Amino acid sequence: MNILTFDIEEWFHCDFISDNSTWSAYETRIHQATDQILQLLDDQKIKGTFFVLGWISEKYPEVVRKIHQQGHEIGCHSYYHDLVHQMSPKDFLRDTEKSIKITEDIIGEKIDLYRAPGFSITEKTPWAFEILHQLGIKMDCSVFPAKHDYGGFPDFGKSEPARIQYRGIEIKEFPMNTINLFNRNMVFSGGGFFRLFPYSLINKWTNESSYVMSYFHPRDFDYRQPMLPQLPLMRKFKSYYGLKRAFPKLEKWIGDFETMNIQEANQQIDWVKTKIISL
Repeated sequence: MNILTFDIEEWFHCDFISDNSTWSAYETRIHQATDQILQLLDDQKIKGTFFVLGWISEKYPEVVRKIHQQGHEIGCHSYYHDLVHQMSPKDFLRDTEKSIKITEDIIGEKIDLYRAPGFSITEKTPWAFEILHQLGIKMDCSVFPAKHDYGGFPDFGKSEPARIQYRGIEIKEFPMNTINLFNRNMVFSGGGFFRLFPYSLINKWTNESSYVMSYFHPRDFDYRQPMLPQLPLMRKFKSYYGLKRAFPKLEKWIGDFETMNIQEANQQIDWVKTKIISL
C-alpha cells in the first residue's frame, strides 16, 4: 500500500520564518510548483491527497480549486503552519477551524482529513485528536511513530494504520512509515530524505514495505527557488540538496509502484483488525 500525498505550502513555509506578517514579501512560486505536480499526475492518470495550508487557500484559492477540479482529495494542513505541540488547545482549535472553513468554501465539500505541520501531534498533545474530531476530521496523518525533531510519537509502535481513541472519540490514523537505518528510525518517502537517498534504495525500501505514506511538497521539486540566507548549514543542506534530481525521481517512483490516495487506502483497510492506540 503506497499512499501518495502532498503538502501544499510555499517554499518559505518553514519554522525558520515563523513571522507570518512577512510572508507576502517573498516571491510567489506555488502556482508553477503545484502545476508541475498536477501535470505529472494527470499524465499518469493518478489521484493523490493534497493537504492544503489555509493561508494558501485564502491567498490563492485558484490553486486549491484546480487541485480539486482535477479530482484529487483535499485535506487540511493547518492555517499558519505552526507546530501543534507549541500551541494551546484554544489556538489549535482556532487555527484548524479557520483553515478548514476557508478551504471547504472553495471546494464545496466537507474536509475530513488532516495533517499537522512537521508531524507535530505528540504523546503530550492528545487533546489535538479531540479537537480534530470536534471539527469533523475522521482521518489523521500527523503521527511520526518514533523520535523526531518535533517530538515524535515513539510509543505508537509499528508504522501502520491504527485507531486512536481518546476521551470517547476515535480517529483513524495513517502514520508515517519508517525504516531502521544505522540504529535510527528514519523516513525515505518524502521531503529531504526522498531527495537525499539514491533511487535504488528508495526502490528497495518501497518493495520491502507493506505500507508507505509519502509526503511531498511543491518546493521539493522546485530547483529554481530562492535560497534563504539565514538558514543554519544543516537546515540549508536538508532544504536544497537534490532538488534538480527530485522530480525525475518522483516520476520514476510513481511509474514503478502503484499508488493511491487516502480514501482509496481507507476502503482497503479492515479497520476492525487494526490496533487501537488509547491515549
